[in-house]
Formats: sequence, C-alpha cells, structure tokens
Amino acid sequence: MQVTVDIPDELARRLSESGEDLSRAALEALALEALALEGYRSERLTESQVREFLGFETRMQVHAFLKAHNCYLHYSIEDLEHDRQTAERLRAVRRSNPPARERLAG
Repeated sequence: MQVTVDIPDELARRLSESGEDLSRAALEALALEALALEGYRSERLTESQVREFLGFETRMQVHAFLKAHNCYLHYSIEDLEHDRQTAERLRAVRRSNPPARERLAG
C-alpha cells in the first residue's frame, strides 16, 4: 500500500530547502508519534516525557494530542485526592485573603 499526501508546491519547496527527504521526514514524524502514544498507553512514558519527546510546549498540547488519538489520560484516585486537597488549600487561602474589591464592598 502506498499513501500519498498532497501539499502545495510552495510549502514543499520551503520544507525541502535543507535537502531533507520529505517522505522520510513524514515517516519519521509518524513513527515518533506512534512511539510516544504506545509509550504513554503502556505507562512507560509519563505525560511530561511525551511533551518533551514530541517537542510540545504545554501540557494542554499533550492532552490534545492524546485525545486526538483516543488515548486517555492516566488519572488515578490518588491524583484525584491530590487535586481535591490542593483545591481545599487554595479555597482556604482565598477565604483568608479576599480580593481587594470584596474587602472594599464589605
């Protein structure tokens, strides 16, 4: 089987200016994505490692990438409890230090 991708001539010219074989670059990019997905699914790679491996700048980019490939986030009961405790601490800080507009209105 052969897969063909059509890209505008100008874009192909710009992408191949360095002399790189575009077919090879596309194949390598797909292989890297597949490797990152399998690594995350099998829990051999963390979310942070996937971000670094694929060159993403934010966790949200990793989340979008995983979602686009039907790969669900690893989120345990322990993670939920940690997030709940963090939310409680932040709520307590906010109650003890209300924003200026609330202090003025009160």
